Amino acid sequence: MSGPYSLARPDDYDALGEVMFEAVWTNPSPYTDSQRTAWVAAPRKGADWAARLAGQIIIVFEEAGQISGFMSLVPETGYVDFAYTLASARGRGVFRELYARIETHARENGCAHLTTHASLSAHPAFLAVGFSVVQEEVVEIADQRLRRFEMAKSLTD
Repeated sequence: MSGPYSLARPDDYDALGEVMFEAVWTNPSPYTDSQRTAWVAAPRKGADWAARLAGQIIIVFEEAGQISGFMSLVPETGYVDFAYTLASARGRGVFRELYARIETHARENGCAHLTTHASLSAHPAFLAVGFSVVQEEVVEIADQRLRRFEMAKSLTD
């Protein structure tokens, strides 16, 4: 890939964790501080984080030598696991371009559909690229209950 979009490398994994953390804490959010703390309390560095990312296709958006957005796909299942952009990358089509590249990889890997669990914040962006809501859910993380949406998109239409 050329330009500011590329595939992540294992040495990018810690930076991806930092983007996730920063996006959760600096982007506007419908979640409380306690909910956001629980959300990002899971490991974002080390062996567990690396193992989770290792089997995924991860597209990053980089500017000025730093990653400021990424999206990941579990190719065997068509699951979009992570989708984060920093405030500095919002409103410029970064989510849409990351998604377009993920969908291309999914199609190349023979995925007939994509699924995700979208936060309240990500829900509108996934709707905008053709996902529909399967169901609204409430998940418990630590002692917090967070609303999110199970979403899906057919790639065979």
